[in-house]
Amino acid sequence: MNISNGQLWKYSSFIENKNYSFNKEEILKNITKEQIDEAYLTISKWDSYGPTPLLLLNKLSKELNLNKIYYKDESKRFDLKSFKALGGAYAVENITKGNKDITVSTATAGNHGRSVAWGAKRLGLKCKIFISENVSDARGKAMEALGADVVKVKGNYESSLIECIKQSSENNWQIVQDVAWKDYMLVPTLTMAGYSVMMKEIVDQINNEKITHIFLQAGVGGMAGAMVAGAARYLENIPIMIVVEPDSAACVMESIKSGKIEKIDIVRESLMGGMSCGEPSLVPWEILKKSVNNCISLPDDDIGKAMKLFANASFGDDKIIAGENSAPGVISLIASCNDEKVKNKIKLNSNSNVLLIGCEGDTDQEMYQKLLKE
Repeated sequence: MNISNGQLWKYSSFIENKNYSFNKEEILKNITKEQIDEAYLTISKWDSYGPTPLLLLNKLSKELNLNKIYYKDESKRFDLKSFKALGGAYAVENITKGNKDITVSTATAGNHGRSVAWGAKRLGLKCKIFISENVSDARGKAMEALGADVVKVKGNYESSLIECIKQSSENNWQIVQDVAWKDYMLVPTLTMAGYSVMMKEIVDQINNEKITHIFLQAGVGGMAGAMVAGAARYLENIPIMIVVEPDSAACVMESIKSGKIEKIDIVRESLMGGMSCGEPSLVPWEILKKSVNNCISLPDDDIGKAMKLFANASFGDDKIIAGENSAPGVISLIASCNDEKVKNKIKLNSNSNVLLIGCEGDTDQEMYQKLLKE
């Protein structure tokens, strides 16, 4: 097969977190054990709930000389094909508490908005969603199909968030945002508690196998922070945690370098659209700043290639529908194994059991098909 050696897999930057100090108690002050447990108890009772598959990429682990590579396949999450279904919908249910007169609102690049819209539809609530002009028509229509009123805003994601906050304040709508700011921390925390359900499922699926490494995609850091909190809650051993970002939007990496939240200007939008964020969110940052071992940034070059290899069952026995935001984990793993210095630094070897998060399927079908054909 020769996946790793026959083709060049690139990473842009790799750094070590000089402030690393994993402390379960400190992590679980940001998202409490009770919040994590309550999210699982609630979500596991939803009508269509079932754990998403944890697949083995056995062809790739053999080639890279690793013990096991696990892939959490979130393309099978409800009908939304993304881990985000766990977060926004759970936050909607938690904060509205059965009140049918509430209108919920959010700004989104796609998957979070679909989760909020789906959560509102489940509960019979009105929903307003603000998207930037950069969000594809397909993603906007997917939210409208769930009953949301979608408003397109000139500018980027931040422009859509500003408009969402303005109109929500004027109309007394309840904002359900996955990004935290000063005085707005509870809803993003609840959203992350929803995401942590993935780690509970994984622990139940690995049959006492020890996970040694987790590669975690990051935009504002919500999923990465939730999975670290989930590890603090559910895992005995603590794996090596590696955050993966687009090189055009490596805001977590830059923040970990300096030890404080850094805002970066995004001059080029990445194919990894859901990860193209310029500033870490406050809640996950408090978790990630000391608990992540390393950060790696990637160019867009190998995204389509990785998606095709997933689709063709080249990594394992299963054909996997992996969206553009699912590819970075496997790319960074192969790139790390191909660089002897990085491989040794993060202790990847024949005893390693690596966890990758396939955070979405073909949530944007037009984009998915386009990248498969390139």
